[in-house]
Amino acid sequence: MLTNLKRLLLLAAHVLEKRFDDFRFSFKRRFGLLDPFEILPYRGHGTDRELFLKGRVLEETGITRPGRDDTVWLNVLNMARRFASGEVAGARVLASFGELRAETRADEEGFFEVRLRLTEPLDSNLRWHPVELELLSPPSPGGGEVRSKGHVLVPREAGFGVISDLDDTVVRSSATNLLKMAWIVVRNNAHTRLPFEGVGAFYEALRRGGEGDAFNPIFYVSSSPWNIYDLLEDFLNVHGIPPGPLFLKDWSPTVLGKHQDYKLGVIRKLLETYEDLPFVLIGDSGEEDPEIYLQTIREYPKRIRTVYIRDVTPGERDAEVQAIASEARRLGTEMVTVLDTVAAAEHAASTGLIAQDRVATVQAQSRGL
Repeated sequence: MLTNLKRLLLLAAHVLEKRFDDFRFSFKRRFGLLDPFEILPYRGHGTDRELFLKGRVLEETGITRPGRDDTVWLNVLNMARRFASGEVAGARVLASFGELRAETRADEEGFFEVRLRLTEPLDSNLRWHPVELELLSPPSPGGGEVRSKGHVLVPREAGFGVISDLDDTVVRSSATNLLKMAWIVVRNNAHTRLPFEGVGAFYEALRRGGEGDAFNPIFYVSSSPWNIYDLLEDFLNVHGIPPGPLFLKDWSPTVLGKHQDYKLGVIRKLLETYEDLPFVLIGDSGEEDPEIYLQTIREYPKRIRTVYIRDVTPGERDAEVQAIASEARRLGTEMVTVLDTVAAAEHAASTGLIAQDRVATVQAQSRGL
């Protein structure tokens, strides 16, 4: 009974959301209130066989570039603009990569996905490959072409990949307290949100690998909405954390689902795309990362080298997380619970994931040196 009721409520929400969006778009177009359109590409990923790129077509949001001295009011205003963005449902987008062309259509929320099947080897000197994007329809208000450029990461010389959570793993978020987390996100920008000490140096060490000369890809998975993609991308850049594709969620009421299902889906996709690459998983104890990563170990035996869990709930989930870690160890993967980044770096150096001399760099950054 409850399941049927939930389905009916979701269906009703979907209908209402679509009608409201259609009415808003039609009303603004009729009275000349539409802002110019833009294509927002998200960092993609790929292989020597195919490239994957996701993006969104929206009315221009007017978000200003973040600064360290921005006021709380400006940060709140920019956040409001992110969530009040007007999607362009059904927009047609052309993606070009060399001689390859692929046309795609955006969904009701303006999201589109491109998959380019390669016919020739990629330039071996590049790791990030540019993909040109052009809006075919509808025409942007005021005329003029709407173009953008996305970038797709293709791993080369990689010994392993890294899949990392963001909230309370890389960036301080208080994810276990929704109101506190919402206030942190709304009132800050990329400069004022704080990473955990030493994260940038540790992730760079993982990217370089045990010999120091590799280029191991890092993928970031978060339940944060796509609306704050630019904030998270800027956050990584500002704080010197290695760039990588970000996988976020559509917070539309019709597609919201369990955190565990969503995150497992992304991890499965990455492990199946890079079927010859082992992975390191990084998360925290605040939500369901230990459970999600244990399920990954079960489904992909011998593919997960190590799991690092940042303990952000000392005393609360200790017994539960330790039981999960014991089960992971029984299955052949060590799940290490750490209180800080230095402890993770020391363990990673002891197992050859990072170079030994990188531990000192992580220590120095953790001390603010």
